[in-house]
Amino acid sequence: MNLHDWLRYIESTHPTSIDLTLDRIKTVVERLHLNFSFPIITVGGTNGKGSTCAMLESIYKAAGYKVGCYTSPHFLHFNERIKVNAIPVSDEIICEAFSKIEAARKDISLTYFEYGTIAAMIIFANVDLDVAILEVGLGGRLDAVNVFDSDCAIVTTIDLDHMDYLGHTREAIGFEKAGIYRSHKTAICGDFDPPKSLIQHCESIHADLKVIGKDFAYEVHHNSFDFLIDTSFVLNLPLPKLQGDFQLANATSALMSVKVMEEKLPLTTEAIKQGLVSTLLPGRFHEVRFNPSLVMDVAHNPQAATSLSLNLKKHAVKGKTIAVFSILKDKDIYSVTKALRGDINQWCIAEIQNERAASIDIIKKAIQQADSSAHIVSFKNIQEAYDFALKEVTINDRIIVFGSFYTVADIMKVIS
Repeated sequence: MNLHDWLRYIESTHPTSIDLTLDRIKTVVERLHLNFSFPIITVGGTNGKGSTCAMLESIYKAAGYKVGCYTSPHFLHFNERIKVNAIPVSDEIICEAFSKIEAARKDISLTYFEYGTIAAMIIFANVDLDVAILEVGLGGRLDAVNVFDSDCAIVTTIDLDHMDYLGHTREAIGFEKAGIYRSHKTAICGDFDPPKSLIQHCESIHADLKVIGKDFAYEVHHNSFDFLIDTSFVLNLPLPKLQGDFQLANATSALMSVKVMEEKLPLTTEAIKQGLVSTLLPGRFHEVRFNPSLVMDVAHNPQAATSLSLNLKKHAVKGKTIAVFSILKDKDIYSVTKALRGDINQWCIAEIQNERAASIDIIKKAIQQADSSAHIVSFKNIQEAYDFALKEVTINDRIIVFGSFYTVADIMKVIS
């Protein structure tokens, strides 16, 4: 089968797309007898996972290391999830990995994400890596990535998201996120106010917890920032290329990991600087067109929406801002839209083509509850909403496409 055939087959083999348990994937991984000589850095959290992974990947690549990076979801091609030295691996290599999984799993069914996670590790085991960076998919404790032990783990932020699976409080979610930490290994937290559950879990497993603002920090200057820890510091680092003040916290968490791993993976300050300025990541306040501006952002929870609001204000336009917006039904849609009240002049909404999509009525009701004066126009699909927005904007205006990876991906397909 080609990759398209494989992906269609994999989507049909498990009754649900999300199935948080490690029993099945552990058994299949054991049958595959995978051996890893390279260190692993695992990155979890509510927001900032992708950015932190991208910065780590870029820094280690700049230092001359062979880097494997596994992230999700993808925008246009599945191959985006599995990269070696920032280059997506080929269809053939992925298909070969899927074949090995199929032979090993026998009567065990796996989710789409579990197939992808195992495939990434099969590929990484065969390409003589120096380091692997793994992004957690959902939660942490029961996420497929957590089958693989890390040498260092980062939890970027803890906020309310995926509450049907992780719990309805920061304490409950913090415990799930902390599940990626390992006994007697460094546990990095990029949240300035971590839940007690995360701290207590680290104490119970004797992990070496390092919290931003307490054990490491950053200090911002006009065009640079300093990375500060107790034992040393790195001064005058370039600001991350990725937009948003929150990216400084992500960069600092990444640098704390680099510091922890320096005995196994030594590098220079120059590699850090080069890595920070060369980091690219689609869909994170990513301005892809100008005059009028077109910005893509995958913000889909209240914390991310608040960051998006700050970015919209910081990078204000002279004219109006039109949102092309859709979101999944299991998100806190009211809080997401409330965070952007006053930032959006017109909402163009549609339903994502996904089984978890929120309906137009649900989206419209949430926006109206957040802002009774909101101007909302509904469409059959995201492309129609985007086409309408294009007709509405002038040279001084802006279109912001956001609400989900799926929303952004639909427009990426149109403009690519």
